Amino acid sequence: MKKFLFTLLFIFPVILFSQTENKQKKLLMVLSSYGSENGEKRPGYEFDEFSQAYLIFKNNGLLVDIASPKGGKVGADNFNKDKPYNKIFLEDDAAVKLLENTRTTASINADEYDAIYIVGGKGAMFDLPYDPSLQDIILNLYKREGTIISSVCHGPAAFVNIQDASGFIVKDIKMTGFTNIEEDLFGKKWVPEFPFMLEDKLKSRGVEFEQTDFLLSKVTVSGKFITGQNPYSTPGSAEEVVKALGITPVERKLYQDEKTVYLIQDLLDSKRTMIWAEKELVKNKEDYDIPLIAIYGYYKIQASKDDLPELKKGVDLVELINPHFFNENLHLLLAKTYISMDLKAKAKPILNELVSKNLLKEEAQKLLKEII
Repeated sequence: MKKFLFTLLFIFPVILFSQTENKQKKLLMVLSSYGSENGEKRPGYEFDEFSQAYLIFKNNGLLVDIASPKGGKVGADNFNKDKPYNKIFLEDDAAVKLLENTRTTASINADEYDAIYIVGGKGAMFDLPYDPSLQDIILNLYKREGTIISSVCHGPAAFVNIQDASGFIVKDIKMTGFTNIEEDLFGKKWVPEFPFMLEDKLKSRGVEFEQTDFLLSKVTVSGKFITGQNPYSTPGSAEEVVKALGITPVERKLYQDEKTVYLIQDLLDSKRTMIWAEKELVKNKEDYDIPLIAIYGYYKIQASKDDLPELKKGVDLVELINPHFFNENLHLLLAKTYISMDLKAKAKPILNELVSKNLLKEEAQKLLKEII
């Protein structure tokens, strides 16, 4: 009997410890309730960010709940339902039902969760910073050991007003989020109505703000905070959350747009050469979103202004996709850029092509006369 009791006393803590270690982790995703009419009347959350993060969390064994300040069905900005991650999510009836019946943040017992992930979208700027229930949830996670606080894009707006006895909880934390340059390039419609600029507000709260070039992947891990800069940072930030919870992320194939952004990033950082990229696109064109490279090159040129090295990077991206993609506005911009760089000989064939195709003909002819 004594031997049996001794064995039981020895085994029971081991069993208890094992059950604790193997307990399935639980994560709360939070969406803005602000959106209306697919983002036309009021901006909402970014569905691409939500679906990509949700799939990564579910595929790595996390239990996921979804909440919003008002609960119920919440409005996303207009999105492409045919993107693979959106399509996969929308074909999951149970997941869709969960999304269409989000829990109110006021109904959440924060003690039940190991992590929180705040989804971005411009709607997050309008309601999440001022939701007292969400603030309580985040503060609970902040005070408990072994928990993770994470967000992507405009999601960090939820953190800016949260304080404990020592002050703002994000003080001295390294963090990223949607940057001022990204707002300048892509946020013109709603920025005038913003209560604050996210980058500026985070810095005013004592955040050590980090960023990479616009719309490229950037994930910052600092203490229990994990943040992603923009929509293209979603997969990376979600997988960092998985890692921080002690789980090795399952292997997966990169999405086409995700792989494209990494290619752009490698080229801009000189980790890959244009010669390599040219060969890669010829060999594996279907793996990449060619229009996305074109759009990035367009905005890179627009954003670079008089910075010649950065301007050259934008030009290189446009030249890269020339054999695979044609857009008259992009080609006109490229010709104008060549002229500004005193490369008139490179501008002429582009302008002549526009004239021959009767595309932006008058403007192309005018530029041709100016450079003769």
